[in-house]
Amino acid sequence: MAVLPIYVAPHPVLKKPAAPVAAVTDDIRALIKDMFETMYATRGIGLAAPQVGQSLRILVMDVEQTGDRAEDHEAPPVPGKPIAVINPEIVWTSDELNTYEEGCLSIPGQYAEVERPEKVRVKYLDENGQAQEMEADGLLATCVQHEIDHLDGVLFVDHLSTLKRDMLLRKLKKWARENADDIKESYILP
Repeated sequence: MAVLPIYVAPHPVLKKPAAPVAAVTDDIRALIKDMFETMYATRGIGLAAPQVGQSLRILVMDVEQTGDRAEDHEAPPVPGKPIAVINPEIVWTSDELNTYEEGCLSIPGQYAEVERPEKVRVKYLDENGQAQEMEADGLLATCVQHEIDHLDGVLFVDHLSTLKRDMLLRKLKKWARENADDIKESYILP
């Protein structure tokens, strides 16, 4: 397993719709393991394949992990309920909406409130190629919608007003300039 570099917005791979996975192979399972390792190492709760430069419809999540998620903490979080999702399709959303402050490993250090459906039902394949369906609410619903957006070439900032989006992206560019030497092994900048 390996910790993969994270691609940072506005890298083109993040804006391109990802291709469906044709077959769940050992290579796909290896990518999933690397994605989990990367997600935990970077203190994330979700990660989509385009964020590690792979334009495939794969995402991983673990909203139940425990431990200190602060970036300056040495030990990675302890896995809680890791979920690998391949070729997801949202088949139902609730009328009720929920607002969460979202962040993104591909937009480091930037956060904003995003409104999304409170509950969703998602069909997908698991890491063994078996058809699954999950009903999610709360943080899990927000996370799965956020990660599926990545697979469609959408970032959480695309849900914001133009003014807020531009402000966050300017802050991101400043962060990248100020940290370029420190982040070159962990991030792929545009």
